[in-house]
Amino acid sequence: MAKILCIETATSVSSVGVSIDGQINSIAETNSDFSHSEKLSIFIQTVLKKTKITANEIDAVAVSNGPGSYTGLRIGVSTAKGICFALGIPIIAIDTLLALSNSFCLQNKIDKNDLLCPMIDARRMEVYAAIHNNNLTIIENTTAKIIDNKSYSEILEKNVVHFFGNGSDKCQTEITNKNAIFHSGINSSSKGLAKLAEEKYQKQEFADLAYMEPFYLKPFVAIPSKKQLFKS
Repeated sequence: MAKILCIETATSVSSVGVSIDGQINSIAETNSDFSHSEKLSIFIQTVLKKTKITANEIDAVAVSNGPGSYTGLRIGVSTAKGICFALGIPIIAIDTLLALSNSFCLQNKIDKNDLLCPMIDARRMEVYAAIHNNNLTIIENTTAKIIDNKSYSEILEKNVVHFFGNGSDKCQTEITNKNAIFHSGINSSSKGLAKLAEEKYQKQEFADLAYMEPFYLKPFVAIPSKKQLFKS
């Protein structure tokens, strides 16, 4: 019965949970505009205390590995790696969009033939998205997609598709097919990592602790600060 610390920081949500045998036992989370650096260590202490275990009793750390916010992913992955190095335990990398689909399935019952499209905002009309079935099998791999009125038109002719995540709201005006169902309030959460982390733990599917990096999907582009722009 594995005890796994689950860390989710791929979006504005900071979420930490302890899963035992694939079920979240305790959780601490907030959606407060990318406050990961100030919340994460506090949340880790909180969930360990709630679960009544010490850090030394953790069997592995699972972390949402992207795509998502560059800063959020970097903080989450570096924190997870630091804990694993310190305790000598394995690290488990979880696909952020797959975890988001799992979070959706925990809250909703859908027809077995329906498909899931988790979306994470990537600015303007671009999203990070994938297509999964209700068993969390990947139908379309994760891509960075610019949404227009032709997006997903082919798959929507044959299937009901549920769209959710913080990138989905802005897509409703473009994706208007009757088979497109949009859900609000489905956010990234460590709850979505628990089942996936347990499955990987049992299969011993661990990431390489020394070389693991976040899956950014797109290269990071630094934006100069306004102060720098106005320097002579």
